[in-house]
Amino acid sequence: MKKTHFFLSVLALGLFSSCQNNDEISNANPSQAEVHDKTVQVTNHDGRPFSTGNGSAYSKFVSGPGGGVLMQGFYWDVPDGGNWWNTVTDKLSAWSTAGISAVWLPPASKAQNGAYSMGYDPTDYFDFGNFNQNGSVETRFGSRAELEALITKAHTENMQVYADIVINHNSGGQSEANPYTGTNTWTNFSGVASGKFPRSYNDFYKNAYGNNDEGAFGGFPDLCHANPYVQDWLWGRDDSVGKYYKNVMKFDGWRFDYVKGFGPWVVNTWNLNVGGFSVGELWDSNVNTLESWANNANSSVFDFAAYYKMDEAFDNGNLNVLNDDMMWKRNPYKAVTFVANHDTDIIYNKMPAYAYILTHEGYPTIFYRDYEEWLNKDKLNNLIWIHNNKATGTTAILYTDNDEYVARRNGYNGNPGLVVYINSSSSWQERWVETNWSNQQIKDFTGNSTWYPTTQGDKWVKIQCPPNSYSVWSLNQ
Repeated sequence: MKKTHFFLSVLALGLFSSCQNNDEISNANPSQAEVHDKTVQVTNHDGRPFSTGNGSAYSKFVSGPGGGVLMQGFYWDVPDGGNWWNTVTDKLSAWSTAGISAVWLPPASKAQNGAYSMGYDPTDYFDFGNFNQNGSVETRFGSRAELEALITKAHTENMQVYADIVINHNSGGQSEANPYTGTNTWTNFSGVASGKFPRSYNDFYKNAYGNNDEGAFGGFPDLCHANPYVQDWLWGRDDSVGKYYKNVMKFDGWRFDYVKGFGPWVVNTWNLNVGGFSVGELWDSNVNTLESWANNANSSVFDFAAYYKMDEAFDNGNLNVLNDDMMWKRNPYKAVTFVANHDTDIIYNKMPAYAYILTHEGYPTIFYRDYEEWLNKDKLNNLIWIHNNKATGTTAILYTDNDEYVARRNGYNGNPGLVVYINSSSSWQERWVETNWSNQQIKDFTGNSTWYPTTQGDKWVKIQCPPNSYSVWSLNQ
């Protein structure tokens, strides 16, 4: 959530990994393991999806050896007026064809600011734009019917849909006398229009269960996960929030907002009871903190350690920092990598950053505005194709200095892997590197280099990279 929008905000703190093939994808990261349609995607010589020019070329997402890519399907303050679900629905076919495997949606339920809320101030978890409360029937994004149509469309495209879950705090309750504070608090949610998960003062800190948990946010009522009644409504009962979202609304996974506000056991218990992919927003650059949370939560986590290292590397001319520790290096199956999101957008030189996350291990995320508005979509589609088809196996860093970075994906189960070369200098660079391949011709699948070198018997070869750009090399096949 947005730090600069106090009234709506929730400082969003918070895999599917591409390091192996589908046989080794765990149930915690189902977005690529549960692909049903095997439509073949036609590509051009650079690996980008082929088009006949009349828009007729089309294929559903199919998981390649490197996996898939997550699209963040919104940004802060998307247009209000109730049309966002339709906007996303209209883009799903193109995203699927490009190789996007899943879409993460903003909080879908009615929040305090009704038709103007981004959803991070939740009031009624079961009002998806079908009840007249908080000043509107629809949410900012649209109606329940439009949301359900979006999810159905995504599933026909072999894409999964992840719900943004805000369970640290609530907003929009009525005032009531609170014996634990000796004052009135805005904790009376007994009149929620759905009739589901009514709440009162004892469901928020401080209460009979204590004064506080791990963290509160912005003065909003802090939901008490220690209360069995709250647990039952969040994940326990058949019509709990989690099970309703999964079984009725058909969401496939969860992005947990501001997980610093409650213990990792909450996400762990949700996952055990509800299932589906999950990722936590733990806004912390310390890789030890990220890894500990992910292990205790039994969940993926956004790789903020990689995020801040990429900013230093690509914006400050210090590619050596890419040698430093990151979550994807600790456990790629629990690392969701990203270049920007609705809360934070500090990396200026984004294309090398996308080249980095789309060729390395972890579950890479594309930010909506980068893809649809700000960057070169053809170049992003090319990198997505490279990720899904070539980015396999473990990673070996071959060379780094301030201006150059070269790494190899070692391949897996017959897939040859790749070599990625990133150059932040103002001139062309060349370098001898050790590849996975003996006596075979390779090419740059980005098209940035026109070389077609042949590797030596000892697997060494000279490759090149243009200034302020990148190249990605693999077998010419």
